[in-house]
Amino acid sequence: MSSTRRLALIAGLLYLLNAVTSGFAFGYVLGKVYVPGNSSATAANVLANAGLVRFGVVLDLFQATEWIFLAMALYLLLRAVHENAARAMVVLVAVGSAITCLNDAFQLEAVRLAGTVGSSALVLMLLDLHHFGFLVAQIFFGLWLVPLGFLAYRSAMFPKVLGIGLMIGAAGYLIGLLAVFLVPDGSEKINTIVTIPSAIAEISMVLYLLVLGVRSPRRVSQLATA
Repeated sequence: MSSTRRLALIAGLLYLLNAVTSGFAFGYVLGKVYVPGNSSATAANVLANAGLVRFGVVLDLFQATEWIFLAMALYLLLRAVHENAARAMVVLVAVGSAITCLNDAFQLEAVRLAGTVGSSALVLMLLDLHHFGFLVAQIFFGLWLVPLGFLAYRSAMFPKVLGIGLMIGAAGYLIGLLAVFLVPDGSEKINTIVTIPSAIAEISMVLYLLVLGVRSPRRVSQLATA
């Protein structure tokens, strides 16, 4: 196995692991306990699922940290295409990861307070902060896809349509964030819809890295010559 293929496989595995752990931590765990606007139900859910919520915090911290290693693997794979773009990708991931890790403190504190007298409103406020902190981090979930998409497009290691899809996905993340803050009514539904292209592009990237692998150096050279 060539070093390029090995790097592609490592990046694909890290990308897949990141998707699974972040989806479970935010999509499943918070979806099970967080009821926007209902403090009593939220506090009761957190108390009844305290172990699950703590596990979700650990998984979210793991995926945020592992995201940096994913960026480093992609940096090694694509730095020859454009060094500055590859560096920008890693920096954007590092900032997004830091915000995510800090944001998990709100969720952990909500678990600690759940069940104490008169804490329901505070538990909901902490999970509200966690929810909107996640949306702030969404800026970087989107922005890192811009250099990644550019590198994929320029590299000839991937189909150009994949690079374009990643950059379109980045725009979807940012549009969804603006909708949440500027159009409160129905904004969550808008955010879900406009981030679908990014999900498709990122899933395609994972599958390409894992199943097909990057194009061989010889094939890249032929495409560059053409």
